[in-house]
Amino acid sequence: MTTAPGLRERKKQRTRDALIRVALELFTTQGFEQTTVDEIADAVDVSQRTFFRYFAAKEDVAFAVQQMVEERFVRALSERPPEEGPFDAMRNAVLSAWDTIGESIEEVVPVELYLRTFQSIESTPALLAVHLRRTTEMEETIAAVIAEREGLDVDADPRPRIAVAAFSGVMRVTGQLWGRSEDPTLDSIRALTERYLDQLGAALAPRWRA
Repeated sequence: MTTAPGLRERKKQRTRDALIRVALELFTTQGFEQTTVDEIADAVDVSQRTFFRYFAAKEDVAFAVQQMVEERFVRALSERPPEEGPFDAMRNAVLSAWDTIGESIEEVVPVELYLRTFQSIESTPALLAVHLRRTTEMEETIAAVIAEREGLDVDADPRPRIAVAAFSGVMRVTGQLWGRSEDPTLDSIRALTERYLDQLGAALAPRWRA
């Protein structure tokens, strides 16, 4: 039985969500580097100290919603049927996550704001560096999940990390292409992701020409 969060927990969640909304709006309108923690805190009417109770650094609030999306994907991957192979499991997990993530994002920020943040990361060197580091960490997490699904030792068998590297590469390419597109919607990025993932097997074939 799930216990509903108490008043204190709900208040803390509202404060955290407000900090995220304000921070992402400021980052996408005036720039990440130009936005200070004090500005974010003042806009929510809390102290800088309160901000740091929720986030260790300004970079952390920039990726708060992205982290939620990633956690949704990892859960979806862990729950895929055991008969699915690694690539099918990752493909189906990411597509099912995109199908259901909209409502979860809307509970924190408007989807449109999340998508603008997603795009601005690519054009902000400080955030892009954090994004690449977080991607590497996420690849390790996914490789461990794949290894467990397949009954393998992730440090002894290279296949989980290789499979995840290929999958992650596709995700990175689709994110970049979508960021430059004129259709910044969840439906657009899902369709682009599906299209490119469906070409992964063909791209890895020994020969492309008939």
